[in-house]
Amino acid sequence: MAKTQKNNIRDLVGRILTSFLEEHGLELYHTEFRKEGKDWYLRVFIDRTDEEYVSTDDCEAVSRFLSEELDREDPIQQNYYLEVSSPGMDRPLLTQEHFDRYAGEIVDLKLYKARDGQKEFQGKLIGRTDGVITIETEDGQTVACGEDETAGVRLAVIF
Repeated sequence: MAKTQKNNIRDLVGRILTSFLEEHGLELYHTEFRKEGKDWYLRVFIDRTDEEYVSTDDCEAVSRFLSEELDREDPIQQNYYLEVSSPGMDRPLLTQEHFDRYAGEIVDLKLYKARDGQKEFQGKLIGRTDGVITIETEDGQTVACGEDETAGVRLAVIF
């Protein structure tokens, strides 16, 4: 499937959900439409606009609403599974908005290739600027790496 079509599906989901999510104190965190094995999955990640956690009732309400709207509009030709969930406590940071929102928080940064023998770093997120993600580790070291080197950045879960 072409990247443009996947982007169109993400845009469509955003358009369909905007008002519904606002009415319920929710926001769209991320949408992905991907093939895994022989099956397609439309995954929608929602978050709350207040400090509360996303409940299973929230996920169910969004799933029902979105499913009905997608059935009505029928924009996706292939069969797919719809999944609605929270991005979780260890949520991935994917967009500039995510990096801006969580600046100052502790994150786990993973690299594709080791740097000085290390592929994983934890530290305070400084930010993402011009495709470079920067964190400050607990020992005061600054780690800056390009998005092309980065396998992922997630909020750290610290108890």
